[in-house]
Amino acid sequence: MSTDAAAPAGTDRVELSIGGMTCASCANRIERRLNKLEGVSATVNYATEKARVTYAPGVTVDDLIGQVEAAGYTAEPPPPPPDPDADSGQDQDEDGGRLRALRERLVVSAALTVPVIALAMVPAWQFEGWQWISLALAWPVVAWGAWPFHKAAWTNLRHGAATMDTLVSMGTLAALGWSLYALIWGTAGTIGMTHPFSLTIERTDGSGNIYLEAAAGVTTFILAGRYAEARAKRRSGAALRALMDLGARDVAVIRDGREQRVPIGELAVGDRFVVRPGEKIATDGIIEEGTSAIDASMLTGESVPQEVGPGDTVVGATINAGGHLTVRATRIGADTQLAQMARLVEDAQNGKAQVQRLADRISGTFVPIVIALAAATLGFWWGTGEGITTAFTAAVAVLIIACPCALGLATPTALMVGTGRGAQLGILIKGPEVLESTHHINTIVLDKTGTITEGRMTLLAVHPAAGEDDAEVLRIAGILENASEHPIARAIAGAAKERAGELPAPEDFANVEGLGVQGIIDGHAVLVGRPKLLSDWALALPPELEGAIAGAEAEGRTAVAVAWDGKARGVLVVADTVKPTSAEAIGHFRELGLTPILLTGDNATAAASVARQVGIDPDDVIAEVMPQDKADVIARLKAEGKVVAMAGDGVNDAAALATADLGLAMGAGTDAAIEAADLTLVTGDLRAAADAIRLARRTLTTIKSNLFWAFAYNIAALPLAATGLLNPMLAGAAMALSSVFVVTNSLRLRNFHGRPGIPTAV
Repeated sequence: MSTDAAAPAGTDRVELSIGGMTCASCANRIERRLNKLEGVSATVNYATEKARVTYAPGVTVDDLIGQVEAAGYTAEPPPPPPDPDADSGQDQDEDGGRLRALRERLVVSAALTVPVIALAMVPAWQFEGWQWISLALAWPVVAWGAWPFHKAAWTNLRHGAATMDTLVSMGTLAALGWSLYALIWGTAGTIGMTHPFSLTIERTDGSGNIYLEAAAGVTTFILAGRYAEARAKRRSGAALRALMDLGARDVAVIRDGREQRVPIGELAVGDRFVVRPGEKIATDGIIEEGTSAIDASMLTGESVPQEVGPGDTVVGATINAGGHLTVRATRIGADTQLAQMARLVEDAQNGKAQVQRLADRISGTFVPIVIALAAATLGFWWGTGEGITTAFTAAVAVLIIACPCALGLATPTALMVGTGRGAQLGILIKGPEVLESTHHINTIVLDKTGTITEGRMTLLAVHPAAGEDDAEVLRIAGILENASEHPIARAIAGAAKERAGELPAPEDFANVEGLGVQGIIDGHAVLVGRPKLLSDWALALPPELEGAIAGAEAEGRTAVAVAWDGKARGVLVVADTVKPTSAEAIGHFRELGLTPILLTGDNATAAASVARQVGIDPDDVIAEVMPQDKADVIARLKAEGKVVAMAGDGVNDAAALATADLGLAMGAGTDAAIEAADLTLVTGDLRAAADAIRLARRTLTTIKSNLFWAFAYNIAALPLAATGLLNPMLAGAAMALSSVFVVTNSLRLRNFHGRPGIPTAV
């Protein structure tokens, strides 16, 4: 149990893990049940299978669990927060085991269903005794394959509720039951009997009709949809695992004056540990010895490495890009900033608006109406003296024709084709819930580093002093910086190599703490670093170089001064450059009716410069935002009535991506961002985000049209069934045509094309 500072005074909060939910209607039922308790405010998320409950004094967690169990489900407090060094393999194995069991149920059911449908639909294949072979193949599908639906229907029935599970269960059992009646007590079991392909509308007593293909086919189609859904849901916890995987696994701790490497779990608050260049910092702490540059871009969004020294704080999972550090641990385990960010992601996922499948939304009304109509049909025909057989034939026909065969295909087929086409275009869509979010999006929030920009330092300009050669300034600086591991040094050295080829080693090299580097090249004493490094050596900068530095800083860029033999020779300008396609992408967003907003942890000057280059309004720039505050900014925008998409690539974006109505992760980004997002852009090209939204909207439109025609088919055929005029061939043909339409309509998504010039995955 965990309290929350945001909860009202005098209340407590708990997150319960819910078991037994089969659709969004289940989540709504549990939520209503919990909210009936005085002093309780609850939200239940079907996707994450969790209930977030705020409750007043006098209410206990046991009371809450009792309410959930009374509704027919299970509830228990969640396990403790994951530890960075903990093995999450057991949870993954459990999730994988459930998915494998569902896949096995689907595969077996499909293998048995295909010949049943083939025999029923093609009279020429109906050999002697075919109907009994169909029964032998179909009954395991209805009894075992559809068992999850029967179980859910029984649970719903005990609590006076009806969902699509109820309709699937009743329809398949009715079809199987009536087929058994027709085979054993009717004329359908006669050897040599066939179902001729006739589309005439006439009343029949049903004694020669079997509906095994409908029972098995519906079961298999719905299982396919549930399997696709389960695969998407399994990823809900992957963002947290990805965040935890960023942490160091072991640490070089100093004990008894000696350095020894131990697992991260053995590190205690107050321990001193060593961080070498290129290593991850093991946990949050304070530097006691050494200076370096810390690459914290994944956590903070700051593109320029932060210079640190004794007394400065550092955050676990950031990377030591420079010198040798000795750090004293101040926070470990669940108290670290990384663990807090993991909790932010989980909170954001739990707090997402509940997205219900369109079929489930309608089921609350459609299912009771169908059941009532079947009962009324039975009573009417029996009461008019037509006989119990005719009455039951008409009533069962109502249940069978209402059974959602095309409905079961509506979402899975469109999703399968849409996601497949998306994968070809470098767009990965996680699941059907994602699509509903795209329709109403009117704002897109963009991270700067790695999303709009390249995410790495690049040399932009060389400003030589009067009388100096820019190529020579870059060559000398590149030789010295080539001996450094600093990200700015790598940018300068890389540019020098491109222009001058391989660089020789300097004759002497030394790092100047927090200022730059110095050394000897070709007998010249060289300084490369901050302007202060030159002033410490009493070297004055000429006016033209001072102007170059001022101009670079005004644009939020980094200026590096170069001097040798006691004279300033030039200034190099380094920055994280804007991707060449970002401005075009912003234009595409505006065409889609989206307002772009720049959200970054970088400084305001750099953010404003980037916004000007890509065409984002100055009023729509939010800079210097800490990682834990990004999700709050998204929540504030949503509270203002905006429907928000968020595009980002760093760990610092994970909670914001999960909080947004639609999260888009750049494929070149971190696993944490990718797992927390709803859409992933494999290419890393921001223009693909616009294509992703277009494709998702098109796929959602296809699903809606599929659902419309599937229900239209049911509604049109129900009167025929109720009046007893629906013979099996007409029912089978109508069901087949409805399914063919749904599949054909979905296949049109293969014609979706992205905008020209965007790299694709294939």
